[in-house]
Amino acid sequence: MKDFDNIPALMADLGKRAKESSRALAFASAEQKHAALIAASESAWNNRAQIIEANQKDLEFGRNKGLSPAMMDRLMLDEARIQGMVDGLRTVAEQADPVGEVLTEWDMPSGLNIQRVRTPLGVIGVIYESRPNVTADAGALCLKSGNAVILRGGSESFHSSAAIHACLVEGLKAANLPEDAIQLVPTRDRAAVQELLTLTDYVDVIVPRGGKGLVGLVQREARVPVFAHLEGIVHIYIDKAANPQKTLDVVLNAKTRRTGICGAAECLLVHQDVAETLGRDVIEALVAAGVEIHAEGALSVDGTIAATGDDWGKEFLDSIIAAKPIADVDAAIAHIQQFGSNHTDCIMTEDASTATRFFERLDSAILMHNASTQFADGGEFGMGAEIGIATGKMHARGPVGAAQLTSFKYLVRGNGTTRA
Repeated sequence: MKDFDNIPALMADLGKRAKESSRALAFASAEQKHAALIAASESAWNNRAQIIEANQKDLEFGRNKGLSPAMMDRLMLDEARIQGMVDGLRTVAEQADPVGEVLTEWDMPSGLNIQRVRTPLGVIGVIYESRPNVTADAGALCLKSGNAVILRGGSESFHSSAAIHACLVEGLKAANLPEDAIQLVPTRDRAAVQELLTLTDYVDVIVPRGGKGLVGLVQREARVPVFAHLEGIVHIYIDKAANPQKTLDVVLNAKTRRTGICGAAECLLVHQDVAETLGRDVIEALVAAGVEIHAEGALSVDGTIAATGDDWGKEFLDSIIAAKPIADVDAAIAHIQQFGSNHTDCIMTEDASTATRFFERLDSAILMHNASTQFADGGEFGMGAEIGIATGKMHARGPVGAAQLTSFKYLVRGNGTTRA
């Protein structure tokens, strides 16, 4: 039995085993990885009762901890969500294997043939909060991309993550792949996170998936490279040329479908020319849907409360939204540049030139036109699943799927070729 009192030794052991398994996984066949993911999906469905039972322990833990309704929703698993997890595993399984893909190829006058091909990163550490389905998503994507992974789920999802991880291990065993290719940190002790961030001998990249506090901690203390996944301070700008029905449909969906996910709308900017018409209609519809609105100016109607400076640039992750009138698209762009998190932002307009201006002048990882920001999801982008939405500009950006979890190497072929 491992000595969990000795967290450094525990994490070093996980790292060593992950590194060893990554070497075998790097050249595992596409057929083996496909078989492992299909077997894992079957195991998850066959063991859904046990997963839900484990999730009940986590829900009780969350209630005792005083988690908000939105965070409890993120934590909860039922048969439908397990089906979605199973579907995600199967979708990743059916995708083309990215490892070994020739990205580009050329011949040189020297006689050399040069190829740039995708190669796994090696060992990935994934640190995440609350949502237990990330265990399946991250495990699947790392496996598909030929990477070993060390998963460290949130304390709230401890039991659910363990039950899901067991299904992933069953998949590895069924495909005769190393079981240590997908490991789960078996303790809630926060010291394990600190150790994972400094395992430079074994871990090649850290992916944090969670709130600003978690991501900030990882960025401050990691000695391993980090894919930044900052909070989703998601804006919707309603232009004066917006279609009223489309706008009502999109804003309501973007805010209320699931309030606790990073693609949920958090701030509404309304062109001043339509603030008292379409803007108020949208506000009233949100109030009727039970949304708490922190509004200013012409958007302050019955049922809203006065906005304060703290409301701009805030990720509520709850049934709350900030709203303000704005002079025009350029003012909206300036507001988003000041208060946004480069995650996802949307414009509602029928004016193509205004939409183009919005797209050109903002540099969020995802920009949307007349579409709900709840589509900011790797599954909705055809990736099957995602490990998160990267908001940085180096390497991966936007939804991080299997292809984004690879690097590349150069294969250079000659025929006794020498340099003059």
